Amino acid sequence: MSRVALFEGLVFDEEGQAVDVAFVGGEAHYVVSDQGFLRHIPAEQIDRYVLEQLRLPLLAQREEVVEGLLQWMGQEDLFTKAMVEHSLDKMDETIERLLQVGLPEENRTMLGMIGFRIIVNVHGEVTDVVLPAEPPV
Repeated sequence: MSRVALFEGLVFDEEGQAVDVAFVGGEAHYVVSDQGFLRHIPAEQIDRYVLEQLRLPLLAQREEVVEGLLQWMGQEDLFTKAMVEHSLDKMDETIERLLQVGLPEENRTMLGMIGFRIIVNVHGEVTDVVLPAEPPV
C-alpha cells in the first residue's frame, strides 16, 4: 500500500486529460474518468510498472550508464565508479524508498517540463511512457 502517488501530475488518460490523485483509506490512487465514472487505480500499481520500465534499460546497458554518469560528473576515478556501480546494484532498495516518500514536487515539475508523461487507460494499465528524446541542453 503506497501512501504517495510517485508520478502525481505526470499521469494522463488516453484522451490527454490529467489524472487526479485521491486517497482511499490512506492509500494513494490515480483517478481515471471513464465517461464520468471515476475509476480509482492504486498508485503503487502504476508507479511500480513505470519504475520497472525505466530500470530495465539502465541495467541492460549498465556499463554504458556507469561510463556516461562518470563523464557527466567529471570524475572518472575508481572510488566514484564504485559508488555509481553500488547505486545501480541497490536500485531495488532505492525504488522501495521512493514509493514510500515520493518524488519532490520540483523533480516532478522538471520531468513534466522535459516532456515525461505516463498514459493509462480506464483499467489502470499503462499504455505508454513518454520519455524526452534527448536531455535538454
